[in-house]
Order: sequence, then structure tokens, then C-alpha cells
Amino acid sequence: MDRRAILATGLALGLAGIPETRAAPAAERVHLWPGVPPGGEGLAVRDETVQRSPSGPPDDIAWPHVGTPAMTVARAASPNGAAVLLIPGGGYTRVAVGRAPSKIARMFAAQGITAFELLYRLPHDGWKAGPAAPLQDAQRAMRLIRAGAARWRIDPARVAAIGFSAGGHLAGQLGEHVDNAAYDPLDAADGQPIRPVALGMFFPVVSMLPPIAHGQSRRELLGANPSDALAQAWSLERNVPASMPPTFVCHAADDRTVKATNSLAMFTALQAAGIPSELMIAEKGGHGIPLIGADGKPHVWFELFKTFAARHGWL
Repeated sequence: MDRRAILATGLALGLAGIPETRAAPAAERVHLWPGVPPGGEGLAVRDETVQRSPSGPPDDIAWPHVGTPAMTVARAASPNGAAVLLIPGGGYTRVAVGRAPSKIARMFAAQGITAFELLYRLPHDGWKAGPAAPLQDAQRAMRLIRAGAARWRIDPARVAAIGFSAGGHLAGQLGEHVDNAAYDPLDAADGQPIRPVALGMFFPVVSMLPPIAHGQSRRELLGANPSDALAQAWSLERNVPASMPPTFVCHAADDRTVKATNSLAMFTALQAAGIPSELMIAEKGGHGIPLIGADGKPHVWFELFKTFAARHGWL
């Protein structure tokens, strides 16, 4: 995987040239759970980070262990009421996101969209919920965003979610389980809806079934030898419900890490279920979508997603 792809996948981006019209307020970090996360009783999971590149900036990090799931908030200087939950990737073996808002989060904030970047738990740390532990965090994040609508000056009806790589799989799980909470309610925030107004899945892991499954994500999520029934249950293309949010799917045809057939399978399933959906397949891009086009402006995917999501009430 080349350096550009790694940066795009992790959202800990060091690219220059993002247009920002004014300085945004300082970032905030919000813990998802008031105490020990669900199913963590008796565990001793500590947050751990590693540098993703010896020559990278200090915040170019990944988290192989997450004991304190959280959101980093990039507030819009001039909020338009919209918000987005950004879910980074890492093959479920780590979460590739920095402590400070990434370039992509600041890009959304510069457009008036408050961005929340998710640091979620990983199944290999032994959480009782197993493969559902990351989903618990994503659902809790959506509810906390809506519960804090006044604080962040957002419209709780206009919260979208975007996932990248394995984070795309988690975003898809969020969309497919909007009617089923993965944890018992803890407080008033858990009375808020889970469903994003629109969903973006970028170079996503979708299937847990050979031959298109991403091997690392499958092993980390389900174990070395999952049963066919378990693999089917966690394959997004096999489980699209009628309540799935409108979904935008994006991939590069030359992706050698996660096969583009994942996105094709997802789009086919969305269409079969009658879900409003759109598919973008770029000729080139590898495992990642460039942030900045040749003209120095945000890449076409950003405008395509904005246009799609706006049709469904995001903007």
C-alpha cells in the first residue's frame, strides 16, 4: 500500500491545500461511555498508539488497542446545522486516526459541517460483545451527537455518517442496525435515534465471504475460522434492511487491498432492497480516495457525496 493510500485510509492526513476560509474553534474530545464500556468488566484494556511512519508527523498514529472509545470534534466556524460522523479504517486490527482533527474533518468543518471522528473498540481486546463492540461505539456516537445538538449547534435530523475501508464496514453495520441497539440503554442520550440521514461507504470492506472478503478484516472481526452462518451474518450485502439509510458507495477499480467487487456487491444489494443509493467507481486511486483534485480543490467525491446526501435532507 503506498503512502497516499495509507494516509487516506487512516484519515490522519498530512496533505496540504485544503481550503479553509477561517480558523475553526479548538477541537474537543468526547468519551463515549460514562464508565467502563459495555462488556468490559474484568478487562484491563489500555489505550495504545503506534506511529504509522517513522518520518510521519507526531499525530500520524494508529491505535492497536482502545480502552476508552471517544470522538474528536471538529466544529464548523460557521455551522450550517449539518454534522457527519467519520469512521476511520484499520482492518479491525487497529484504528488509524490521530488525536487532533484530520484534514478531512477540517475540510468538512470549513464547509460549515461539524465533523466527529470516531475512535472505536476492537474485537481482539476481548470485549463481551465480540464483533459487535465497534457497532456499540458507532451507535452510541450517533446518539451522543444528537443529544448534544444544542451544544454543537447542529440539527439532530441532519447527521450523516461516512466510513472508510474497515470503517466503511462499520458504517454499513450502523446503517443496517438502525432498528436494533447493540447495547442496553445507559442514560437519556440513548433515547436518541441511531439512523444517519445519509451514509457514505468509501473503499469499504463489505463481505466476509470468499472470494471477495478482505482477509485481515474477516479474521480480526470473526476469528480465524468463522462458520458460514457467522460470515453471512456479518456480510453487509446479505443483510440490507428496508430501513437502511440512503447510501453512497465509492471505490477505485485498481484497489489491491479491498476489492472493488465489495462496493459492487453492496450497491447491487442496496438496489435490490429499494434503498436510494449511488455508486462511484474511479479508474485509479488505489486503496483510498484523493482529497484534493489536480485543480487544488476538494476532490469530486466530496461534491458527489454532498449532492447525494443533500437530496435526502442532509444539507
